[in-house]
Amino acid sequence: MDFERKRQESVYSNRVRAGKRRTYFFDVRKTKGDDYYLTITESTKRFDSDRYERHKIFLYKEDFNRFIEGLEDTVNHVKTELMPDYDYDEFTRRNEEYEASLANREDDTTSEDDMSW
Repeated sequence: MDFERKRQESVYSNRVRAGKRRTYFFDVRKTKGDDYYLTITESTKRFDSDRYERHKIFLYKEDFNRFIEGLEDTVNHVKTELMPDYDYDEFTRRNEEYEASLANREDDTTSEDDMSW
């Protein structure tokens, strides 16, 4: 049981927030044969509850290069051929503003007990 749980643990994890309701997780996991693979998880908060819907992709090392090449090719096609005039940095700026507002809110909620006088 401990072996199975340990095998499921991430050896590296990266979280990418994509707006208020969607988050992507990139996790590196270890196989029984001391090999590594990547899981990509999209987690979306449901409108009707506090629950999350999750979708996973398992990506193995032999597919890394083809996957990245296919993803880059597809994204570049949208950016250059389908929507060349769109400001793709808009969402980065919005996300930075949103995270800054969250940090400010956390700073504002400091109670008197937390303050040193």
